[in-house]
Amino acid sequence: MRKLTFLMVILLAFILTFSAAAQEPVTIEFWHAMGGYNGEIVNTIVERFNESHDDIQVEAQNTGSYNDTLTKTQAAVQSGSAPHIVQIYEIGTQVMLDSGIIIPVEELGREVAQDDSFDWGKFLIPVSNYYNVNGQLNSMPFNSSTPILYYNKDAFEEAGLDPNDPPQTFEELKEYARKLTIRNEDGDVERYGFTLGIVGWFVEQMTANQDALLVNNNNGRDGRATESYLDREPVVRFIELWKEMVDEGIMLNPGRGWDGAKQAFLSGRAAMMIESTAQVTNFTNNAENDGYELGTAFLPRPQGVDRGGVVIGGASLWAVRDHPEEELKAAWEFLSFLSEMEQQVYWFENTGYFPVTKAAVEHEMNGQFFAQNPNHLTAFLQLLLSKRASSTQGALIGTFPEVRQIVEEAVEKTLQGDMTPQEAMDEAASRVDRSLEQYNSLYE
Repeated sequence: MRKLTFLMVILLAFILTFSAAAQEPVTIEFWHAMGGYNGEIVNTIVERFNESHDDIQVEAQNTGSYNDTLTKTQAAVQSGSAPHIVQIYEIGTQVMLDSGIIIPVEELGREVAQDDSFDWGKFLIPVSNYYNVNGQLNSMPFNSSTPILYYNKDAFEEAGLDPNDPPQTFEELKEYARKLTIRNEDGDVERYGFTLGIVGWFVEQMTANQDALLVNNNNGRDGRATESYLDREPVVRFIELWKEMVDEGIMLNPGRGWDGAKQAFLSGRAAMMIESTAQVTNFTNNAENDGYELGTAFLPRPQGVDRGGVVIGGASLWAVRDHPEEELKAAWEFLSFLSEMEQQVYWFENTGYFPVTKAAVEHEMNGQFFAQNPNHLTAFLQLLLSKRASSTQGALIGTFPEVRQIVEEAVEKTLQGDMTPQEAMDEAASRVDRSLEQYNSLYE
């Protein structure tokens, strides 16, 4: 009897131990580049998922900037400690495809998770098109944005401009900026008509808005990009406009980066600027607090040039391949959760980034969100009315982060008077061509 009781105790202990082990949730590591308030929103969404999934726990970690996150991911893969999901900015797409470390999200959902219920047509086409390469969706769209023109409607009225008729062309942008610029008795500028930070993204967007390409091979979509088009007319004439306005003293040059221009606009030192749609909520709140009305408009383009449109910016979520199958399936559960309407609406309303699914947009339309928030509607209309073409799908460039730096250096040289716009972009194009040749040689 004692021997039987002892065996029963051992058996019971074994069952309890096995059950406890079986109930341990699968842990998923999620690296992202969202800091500050947006990072808090990410954490809230992760908490929602964890609370509704006893068998899966997602551990979110902020890994710094987009560049930092890409670099850390590459290092982690080499050391065997890569996360399951990582947020990579849109210009890292070619690098991620070439890395060999990722499993395309469509393959993850269809073949690994065998999720036949997922609707792959749920995404807004202008968003998913960027990440559609080689006939499949490679990463899950997440935080998506484009640039728009922001302006101070009160300043328009003071300058005798119609606040409901923003500039639509390069020529009008210059004309409006002249009227909006205020100088004191000494001739010093107290308010500039326009400002723009030296950020390569804006050059890319203003090129796409002219329905022009950045690189050959159909923007790298039909084959590896081998030649830069930075020295061609669409890019050069935008840089020429930039220099002309700065030289005339109607446009503030705050230098490289985003913060200088943003602070100039928010403080009233500039009446117009181009910035990300992710700033709509922030700028709207600032306008309400400071007692003026905010206006938004599509990006201007040269007179007589057909509008191309904007390229989706921001980032997407990539699944890293080298993990056990049960962990990959858990990663899919989280990615699928993020694409649900409730999460998309929450993300959009709290951050200003686009919801990336049709259901979320329809929800906001039916709920009168856009009627009550017309500046958000501007952002959506510009995206949805963009031409479906390689110019607006976005370029695939293996050295894209370096290309942006080269472009920014070229703009600086132009604004400092060291080179003409054409000379600066000729040099930039040559540098990009060399970087493409070096990168592509690794994959021949």
